[in-house]
Amino acid sequence: MTTATPVAAQTQPAQGEWTYADYLKLPNDGNRYEIVEGVLYVANAPSADHQFTVTETSRQIGNFVKDRKLGRVLVAPFEVHLSERSRPVQPDILFVTGARWPQGHIQFFAGAPDLVVEVISPSSVRTDRVVKFTAYEAAGIPEYWIANPHLRTLEVYTLSNAEYALLGEFTGEDKISSGVLVGIDVVVSTLFG
Repeated sequence: MTTATPVAAQTQPAQGEWTYADYLKLPNDGNRYEIVEGVLYVANAPSADHQFTVTETSRQIGNFVKDRKLGRVLVAPFEVHLSERSRPVQPDILFVTGARWPQGHIQFFAGAPDLVVEVISPSSVRTDRVVKFTAYEAAGIPEYWIANPHLRTLEVYTLSNAEYALLGEFTGEDKISSGVLVGIDVVVSTLFG
C-alpha cells in the first residue's frame, strides 16, 4: 500500500468511530479509503515502483493459481470486509480459494482472504507493518506477504496459534516459500523493477 494516513475533519465521525455507512458517504475522488478498527485511512496515488511490484506479484501469483485452478487473485481497489469495524480494507493483492469464493456477482469479499499482499512505501510502513498486520492477524488471514521495493525483500508471515510468525524473509534469487500457495516458484528479484 502507498501513503496511508488517518483522515480527520470536523463534520466527519471521530477516528475510531467510522462505519461502513460513513465510508459510503465519502466522495468518489480517486483516493483509496479504508477503515481499520473504526479509523479511516486514505492512500495517495502509488509510485511506479509500487505499481510494478503489485503488477508483477499479482501476475505471478495469478498464473500459479490459474494453472492449478486454485481460486481467485484480485488487486486493489477491491473491498474486503474483515469485520464490522474493519471494512472496507483494500489489500494490494488478495487470494481466495475457489471453494470459499462466493457464487455470482459480488461487490466485496466478506471474511478473511486466504492470503494478502501489501507493497510498502516509506509513508505506509506503520500502516502495513502495524495497523494492517494486526487487523489481518485478528481476522485470521492464514498468510500475509509484505513486499518492500526499496529493500527488494519479501516477508512471508503465516498464522500460527492466532499470531503471525515469520516463515521467511526472501531477497535476490531466493524463491518464495508459502504455506498457502505450496510449490509456488517465484524468484524475489523478479518482483522489483
